[in-house]
Amino acid sequence: MSHDVTYFLHALTGPSIDRSAGPLYYKGWYHLFYQWNPDSAVWGNITWGHAVSRDLIHWLHLPLAMVPDHWYDINGVWTGSATQLPDGRIVMLYTGATEESVQVQNLAEPADPNDPLLREWSKAEANPVLVPPPGIGLTDFRDPTTAWRSPADSAWRITIGSKDRDHAGLALVYKTEDFLHYDLLPTLLHVVKGTGMWECVDLYPVSASPAVEVGLETSTPPGPGVKHVLKASLDDDKNDYYAIGTYDGEADTWTPDNADNDVGIGLRYDYGKFYASKTFYDPVGRRRVLWGWIGETDSERADILKGWASVQSIPRTIMLDTKTGSNLLQWPVVEMENLRMRGKSFDGLDVSPGSVVPLDVGKATQLDIEAVFEVDTSAADGVVAEAGAAPYSCGTGGGAVGRGLMGPFGLLVLADDQLSERTAVFFYLVKGVDGNLTTFFCQDELRSSKANDLVKRVYGSLVPVLDGENLSIRILVDHSIVEGFAQGGRTCITSRVYPTKAIYESARIFLFNNATNVRVTTKSLKIWELNSAYIRPYVD
Repeated sequence: MSHDVTYFLHALTGPSIDRSAGPLYYKGWYHLFYQWNPDSAVWGNITWGHAVSRDLIHWLHLPLAMVPDHWYDINGVWTGSATQLPDGRIVMLYTGATEESVQVQNLAEPADPNDPLLREWSKAEANPVLVPPPGIGLTDFRDPTTAWRSPADSAWRITIGSKDRDHAGLALVYKTEDFLHYDLLPTLLHVVKGTGMWECVDLYPVSASPAVEVGLETSTPPGPGVKHVLKASLDDDKNDYYAIGTYDGEADTWTPDNADNDVGIGLRYDYGKFYASKTFYDPVGRRRVLWGWIGETDSERADILKGWASVQSIPRTIMLDTKTGSNLLQWPVVEMENLRMRGKSFDGLDVSPGSVVPLDVGKATQLDIEAVFEVDTSAADGVVAEAGAAPYSCGTGGGAVGRGLMGPFGLLVLADDQLSERTAVFFYLVKGVDGNLTTFFCQDELRSSKANDLVKRVYGSLVPVLDGENLSIRILVDHSIVEGFAQGGRTCITSRVYPTKAIYESARIFLFNNATNVRVTTKSLKIWELNSAYIRPYVD
């Protein structure tokens, strides 16, 4: 079966699109480069696609930026990162797969720096500028980061992901003055046992001061009011993990604030289908922007039939949650709100236990939803948690149909009238033996489609909720992609779904409460229909 659903919000579809590479802002344009197979909807023949935008929402496709045409990248122009130097010069480091499939690092620069569209790129004659060092596997050396200026000696540093012989994930650090010659530093930036190959490593500063709610340029040095985020995409499980910690600019090492939440064993950017992400600093918006790759969960045969595969996520601003100090906040870029059209409010709706409430918004395939729930848990006050009971998790708790004392409740999106198809976005509260409440945020794809060649899961995790906070959620719906953001973006989930009935004019949205002992009220609920993003080829 072919699941050929058009995307109107999520930029940059196939034939086969892969992870982003080298995002940057240059002379009035946002640039996104991305791994792309122009010949097929399956992985292979990796080139660099290129698109530009004035606002991160409406995109213009440009000709291919780089193709595999030298011995050092003939088997693929893989992920890379851009660094803009103080004099305005742009250097692009990227991984190439050689004739023997060895992973090496290469340098490219704009052929015409005066061209704001950066349409032509020149690969350095000195390529490759880095090869796998001793002790590193020939196919375990990829994805150089954006460079940062060291506070110790003003030289540049980059880090590259790898693993060791014991399957520990790690990040190497190199020093360079000119981006042609490099010294491998004797210490690792960081290493975590058992996490396997680290792809698409990212290291960047975030403001730890509540008074400074802006992004920080990548070379911002460590110090008071500054934390550093280290992120790795784990090749073993295809998830993006991050941790918050401290970068030591003298030793070129990074240490997590909480070793129990170290990279690869703790927090994730997104608990759904979201991988190989990359951030960049936007000097215009004074923000750090995150891109993620949303892969397919249908069959390869279906991708070939529909002729494309995978998309890029809606770009997100990303910053430290200074209220908790222990997690990041992710939120769709503010320009996304320019797509909002007609909006309807559903404030004060009572959603009693066991009920499903239809919401009349008309066409429900492109939506921006913001909801705040008031939850009355008084009916569960006398209930004592059973000691030794199996702990709740989104993946094993029965999804949206598994009834508990205080969950699940939330919204059903991309649903048909009969609810034979629906994707549930919900909260689930659990009372511990100590009487304290724990909150889970989940997305249930199990009944999202009648198609049978899909991987359907229940995704999710814990979400921090501070004293006095109501439960809040934002959901972006785009035909067959659902991006959910709980508590201001403390926990995020992306679902890739393939409805066969809940499409176009037949798509609906509902509130639901499948808890047995909790009354839920919408303190506020606003749903906007979204206009389509303008995505087309660039024309001079």
